Amino acid sequence: MFIRQLARIVNNQPKLVRTYCSDPGRIEKTVNSVTLLGRVGADPQKRGNDAHPVVTFSLATHSNYRYESGDWMQKTDWHRVVVFKPALRDAVMAYLRKGQRTMVTGKISYGEITDQEGKQRPTTSVIADDVIFLQNQSQ
Repeated sequence: MFIRQLARIVNNQPKLVRTYCSDPGRIEKTVNSVTLLGRVGADPQKRGNDAHPVVTFSLATHSNYRYESGDWMQKTDWHRVVVFKPALRDAVMAYLRKGQRTMVTGKISYGEITDQEGKQRPTTSVIADDVIFLQNQSQ
């Protein structure tokens, strides 16, 4: 088994030590984390059956940029958020509504779904670990 350690030394103090392993039988640490702050696109929907319920909702985030002419442009990205945790799922169904600002932390998941025509389509979802409900400015 081959293991190598990598250390960054600043002022003779190790600041970061990571272990990399080429042994396929050993699991190494990875990170899949996303944080989104945006507005809910539609009221959350409960799907699945009683044994495996899931709540989904869409979340819009924006990026602003300026052209060389000085005009501003806003690009909107839509994210599909999926909630599996029972307590979080119930809270999202009870309190989250269309247009509300919310912050979601979770992980990105890639997969495939079969559409109504029977075609396989790629899908990207954010599996929520936490959802923070923010109050609208108008409320």
